[in-house]
Amino acid sequence: MYQDHLLQRITTRPDVFGGKPIIRDLRISVELVLSLLAQGESYASILDDYPGLDQADINACLAYAHAVVAHDRIDRIAVAG
Repeated sequence: MYQDHLLQRITTRPDVFGGKPIIRDLRISVELVLSLLAQGESYASILDDYPGLDQADINACLAYAHAVVAHDRIDRIAVAG
């Protein structure tokens, strides 16, 4: 499933942002990306501001938000550290 593949990009680390979900073990939180999207930022502007990200990372944030809202199991998220 494509969503499962996207969710593999999301990790948590107790020592980074208090264990909040982050993208590919970078110090960029899912919360930040979702906030930027909610404020109307485009994919292009987010990718310009955060060159370590790619479009699939933003899609992964949306997939994560969907899983949380749908109460899907998100235990596939890797925990690093």
